[in-house]
Amino acid sequence: MRLRHPAPLSSATLRRALWLGLAAFALALPAAAQEPPAQAPAPAKDPAQKDGAKKADAKQDEADSKVPLDEIRRYVAVYNAVKQAYVEPVDDRKLMHSAIRGLLFDLDPHSVYLDKAAADDFDEQARGAYDGIGVELQRQPDGSLRVISPIDDTPAARAGIKAGDLIVAIDGKPFKADEGDSSGPLRGEPGSKVVLTIVREGRDKPFDVPVTRETIRVASVRSRMLEPGYGYLRIAAFQADTAADFESQLEKLKTQAGGNLRGLVIDLRSNPGGLLTSAVQIADDLLEKGKIVSTRGRIAISDAEFGATPGDRLSGAPVVVLVDAGSASASEVLAGALRDNGRARVVGSRTFGKGSVQTVLPLDNGDSVKLTTARYYTPSGKSIQALGIVPDVALHPGKDATNGGRTGYSEANLPGHLRGDADDAPGTNAGEVLEGDAPIAAALAELKKPAVAQAGEGAAKR
Repeated sequence: MRLRHPAPLSSATLRRALWLGLAAFALALPAAAQEPPAQAPAPAKDPAQKDGAKKADAKQDEADSKVPLDEIRRYVAVYNAVKQAYVEPVDDRKLMHSAIRGLLFDLDPHSVYLDKAAADDFDEQARGAYDGIGVELQRQPDGSLRVISPIDDTPAARAGIKAGDLIVAIDGKPFKADEGDSSGPLRGEPGSKVVLTIVREGRDKPFDVPVTRETIRVASVRSRMLEPGYGYLRIAAFQADTAADFESQLEKLKTQAGGNLRGLVIDLRSNPGGLLTSAVQIADDLLEKGKIVSTRGRIAISDAEFGATPGDRLSGAPVVVLVDAGSASASEVLAGALRDNGRARVVGSRTFGKGSVQTVLPLDNGDSVKLTTARYYTPSGKSIQALGIVPDVALHPGKDATNGGRTGYSEANLPGHLRGDADDAPGTNAGEVLEGDAPIAAALAELKKPAVAQAGEGAAKR
């Protein structure tokens, strides 16, 4: 799930954090880079305690503002040693870029430095049109790329790329751990070809998959009637226009049903997420009242709460949300909001468990920093970070599913992931990928159950 910072940050804004990170990177001090933030003081119970809390905050701010001179000296020493003694000349700009990437590399799997080209590509994906193969990826510590999910009806999906696949080389070139945005070679002119070397669980050896690039225009929402009165909406990703497309497709279904739907299946399988605001808008379309999601971070600007406004576009008709192991981030926000408010039942498999918010901070040179700035919480106050959403009704893959539908990965499996409230709770294992039409049929059957029975079962589980 991502947000964009409203204005560019000057390089001076990040200088103090940058120098600290450069020192930690150059000296390979992951403990410093991963040191948890100080805990906020407990809420004050009287004026004296409030004054004490303010003083404590001031001291913490003062401590945070001190420039770590010893660390900077170490960094400069290492920098000079590389410049003077490395076997080949090293460009200053290349050294600095490596150091900056290292500053973010050990924070968590979703924080990354984006040069201008990568930042532009990132924006294009949010707008729903770009040149590439159409796949959502997660960079691994060794530089390889884990497939979160292929996007519907794109070259990657048509070539048979599956959620959980590991891309270990592009056009025969393996990845390096420190090369930054290693997904760049997947972009290219429409009609050009790229060969992906894939490692897939259940296959003995890596294998090559040729894919032809094209302009990806992601239709993030599709719809159809399942039966008279019962509609189906597929949301493939949350982009800038997804909420408007959802409303348009919903009205189309209502017209086909003669004015009102008797029920709706919302399919979020293998939806990797996207823009938080789009997920919030769709939840608001189906809720009369209640919280939708809240975010909490270290700084006040990261704290927010979103609530529903009156007006349910389905007039209370039952809703079932279909999810699986590839449903992540904004998908989990929508599923959690509808379930916690008693508006929908969740059917499928345990979701991915990405409960963090990334803010894109543009820099004044055209580059950007994609930084994890907050955790999000469902209306019940629960974090799904590294846990995921456990469905009300569990479904399992068919016997012919690739590797039995198991992906073997989730947020909890990613190296350096943020700890969750229930990170080590029993059952935090990864869910399963649910492909094909059988899960839709199961969701429809659940949708047609009497509303009273659904509500009672849901209350018992919550």
